[in-house]
Amino acid sequence: MEKRLRFSLIRSRRKTLAMQLSREGELVVRAPLRLALAEIERFVAAHEAWAQKQLRLRQERLEKRPEPTQAEIEALKRQARELLPPRVAFFSAQMGLFPSAIRINAARARFGSCSAKNSLNFSCFLLRYPQAAIDYVVVHELAHIAHKNHGREFYALIASILPDYQARRALLRE
Repeated sequence: MEKRLRFSLIRSRRKTLAMQLSREGELVVRAPLRLALAEIERFVAAHEAWAQKQLRLRQERLEKRPEPTQAEIEALKRQARELLPPRVAFFSAQMGLFPSAIRINAARARFGSCSAKNSLNFSCFLLRYPQAAIDYVVVHELAHIAHKNHGREFYALIASILPDYQARRALLRE
């Protein structure tokens, strides 16, 4: 008897099949509403090597850096509330761009964001990175006050403040 991968199935009005590993380590397959289950199972079987690799990599990451406890997250948030506003003020003065608010959250998918109303949001997990990377994220989000996209002018503004921004951004991928 062959062992099949277990997965959750989400059907929607999409045209393609997709497979992803959720934050909880669950394999999720997204499929069109009327696609036959046999076709979905063939898709999963064809991509089993990828799924197994992703599951293994996730396990290795968890062993290297376990999920933080709620107390650790709260401590990171306190640190972020102390460290980030002065960095924002420092670079705001240099750039002449001032946020309407600064918020700290525990987002895992992104380090920072800038709302349409110029409110900056930063993930407390940003504090796990070197100061050079933190400053890059601060400048990046401040630049969104002037440019709501990632166009040429946006990166020119960042480069005018942090000429080595590409090396700093690379630190976030480690």
